[in-house]
Amino acid sequence: MYFFLLNLSLLDLGSISTTVPKAMANSLWDTRAISYSGCAAQVFLFVFFISAEFYLLTIMAYDRYIAICKPLHYGSLLGSRACVHMAAAAWGSGLLNAVLQTANTFSLPLCQGNALDQFFCEIPQILKLSCSDSYLREVGLIVVTVCFSFGCFVFIVLSYVQILRAVLRIPSEQGWHKAFSTCLPHLAVVSLFISTGVFANLKPPSISSPSLDLVVSFLYSVVPPAVNPLIYSMRNQELKDAMKKWFSRTLFNS
Repeated sequence: MYFFLLNLSLLDLGSISTTVPKAMANSLWDTRAISYSGCAAQVFLFVFFISAEFYLLTIMAYDRYIAICKPLHYGSLLGSRACVHMAAAAWGSGLLNAVLQTANTFSLPLCQGNALDQFFCEIPQILKLSCSDSYLREVGLIVVTVCFSFGCFVFIVLSYVQILRAVLRIPSEQGWHKAFSTCLPHLAVVSLFISTGVFANLKPPSISSPSLDLVVSFLYSVVPPAVNPLIYSMRNQELKDAMKKWFSRTLFNS
């Protein structure tokens, strides 16, 4: 579990470092400029980290399933070599998706200017600048990516259905607590990741506006990687005690 958490932390760090520093620099210097190559690099890195993170969260759901439903086989099914191979598959799949998405997006001619209503280079905003009859190839690639993502989502749901069935058969309350404490952080991270991403990409056009698009993009690109470490850290009892002391001290002093 901690090996996968290490990979998740690296992906979160890479994801938030792709968009936030440039946005902060533009805000400080009161500019919205980014070079063409810089925009392409930002799209590539962002898609890479986000895709790899979703694939890794799918693998982590499988890890939870084996740990709870087949604990006696955990060492044989998820040994160190198997974990490394699965993590490498998540990083490799993210890399392949990023290469395809970036190559297709920046091979399209831009016919609607070069101004994006966003704080970072986002593929849907770039597609709005392309010629209306030239982005069918990119749309097809996005559809394929969505199908793979939906497959990962179904796998996560089925894993948790099996986990819930196994937990309901545990006779002791202590076993319930241990199982839920293992799964809840991952389930919270997955829910936050998927809900913000789905709302950002499937919100009705009738409620779309530049300001709303900006807020939604911030929610799915910045909030999940920033909150994930806090969610998983809540399992640490020492951190919980420190937070309780800090809150009680703050309330007492106020």
